[in-house]
Amino acid sequence: MKTNRLHLFSLAMAIMLCMSSQNGNAQNTPSANTYANVEFKMPKVNEPVIPANTVNLKDFGAVNGGYVLNTKAFADAIEALSKKGGGKLIIPPGIWLTGPIILKSNIELHAETGALIKFSTDKTLYPIIETSFEGLNTWRCISPIYGKNLENVAFTGNGVWDGSGEAWRQVKKSKLTDEQWKKFVASGGVLNEKKDSWYPSEQYLKGAKGADQNVRPDLKTKEDFEAIHDFLRPVLVSIQNSKRVLFDGPVFQNSPAWNIHPLLIEDLIVRNVTVRNPWFSQNGDGLDVESCKNVIIENSSFDVGDDAICIKSGKDKDGRDRGVPCENIIVKNNVVYHGHGGVTVGSEMSGGVKNLHVSNCTFMGTDVGLRFKSTRGRGGVVENIFISDVFMTDIPSQAISFDLYYGGKSIAETLAEGGNTKTTKLVPVNEETPQFKNISIKNITIRGAQQAVFLQGLPEMNLENIEITNLIAKADKGFSIIDANGIKISNLKLDIAAKNAFEIYNAQNLSLTNVEFNPTSSSALTIDGGASKNINLSGLSKTTTIGKDVPKKAVKF
Repeated sequence: MKTNRLHLFSLAMAIMLCMSSQNGNAQNTPSANTYANVEFKMPKVNEPVIPANTVNLKDFGAVNGGYVLNTKAFADAIEALSKKGGGKLIIPPGIWLTGPIILKSNIELHAETGALIKFSTDKTLYPIIETSFEGLNTWRCISPIYGKNLENVAFTGNGVWDGSGEAWRQVKKSKLTDEQWKKFVASGGVLNEKKDSWYPSEQYLKGAKGADQNVRPDLKTKEDFEAIHDFLRPVLVSIQNSKRVLFDGPVFQNSPAWNIHPLLIEDLIVRNVTVRNPWFSQNGDGLDVESCKNVIIENSSFDVGDDAICIKSGKDKDGRDRGVPCENIIVKNNVVYHGHGGVTVGSEMSGGVKNLHVSNCTFMGTDVGLRFKSTRGRGGVVENIFISDVFMTDIPSQAISFDLYYGGKSIAETLAEGGNTKTTKLVPVNEETPQFKNISIKNITIRGAQQAVFLQGLPEMNLENIEITNLIAKADKGFSIIDANGIKISNLKLDIAAKNAFEIYNAQNLSLTNVEFNPTSSSALTIDGGASKNINLSGLSKTTTIGKDVPKKAVKF
């Protein structure tokens, strides 16, 4: 009897394993907690379904050691799986040198623990292709990992994908120690005229001249771009116009430009990954989710040289012509170490961003914590953003930042040049006017920052309907609120070094309630601007200074 029971149990387990194998979903599915407390109707994000075929990279002639190019082995293995309808390519422990890997549908790349996939520094292996970078239609070198018009793609396992970015990137002297700088200069490459920036080659330096940040809009033909091939740094992972894409487990690091760039993806899951770049890496973003729909980003860590988790939708006319927003996004349980921003929206947001939930994230030492950025000329609407339970420490600039005058620099660089712009100049509203509205930020802890909150809209298009509640902050400066309408702030506990905890300029329909200041704030608030209107400051009359341009009865206590 006991033998029969054991046989039945073993049979049942075998059937369950078989069903699991036939289902083919890569690794774990999102937990119920993933969708809990999301403020908008969030569709279930579909997992890739990978057929139960398996091959090993070594079976296709791959050579371990990092000295033999395994580009053909990767291509042959992917092709063999593709002919079977798809499956899992196992990359075993070892150092696997390769050129670009071209993805196909229904493929799972499983990098086992101990596997290091190192991409070649030979730039001739990366031909230029028509693509999108920084939200613009342009030509770039093909990405080390590239795929377009695919379905069911997965990256799993705990191996490491390394983009050999040190061979591609410009490096600024100001970001290095003296010893690091000496090593870069001694390694070859060229310096600019000021001797304060190192470039991998003369061709790269040539390409950088006349660039709009990192894109050359003045060049038109493929031949024009070929002449500056070295300048056209690719993102490490580029997957475009695809469905059901999963990143679960690996390390992605040392990218030539951005690290992971999903573009026009429906059903995207990024979980349990580690994304790393040297902190001095130029444009070394972590994850740039652009014009994607139905997205989960959870249980991951980022330590990068630029923005960490970025939400984008194209830039200026190219982005507006594409007209595809980034929407239905859950960002939960992530940790960000170094980065220009923990979670960032923009500045390329010309197609719009809507329905974004961010919760239970920790930012340690990021230049900015929550960063929203755009500028005149972008267009696009950012709306229905819900942020809660975010914990920040040692933020060297603004913990929460809304800047509609973004000029392509980090906030640290902006502050070093004299701070943010403030102007009363009105510009006509048209399709190029960016708009940020309907944003909720609650349960925020800031322990150390140059400034707790900076909110600045445009005179012609104010920030609109932003609610900040349950915030604890220790910072040098408190709040700046400029050209904003419908701002509700409540339940604050502020320990601010500056005498003025609030600087308010041309705000309308603003309410401030239940605020606790530290004892040093003898003059807690200043209000100025002729466009100020309907400002309600409950119980704060003794600590408020009102400028002469503020209309009478604009402020109520």
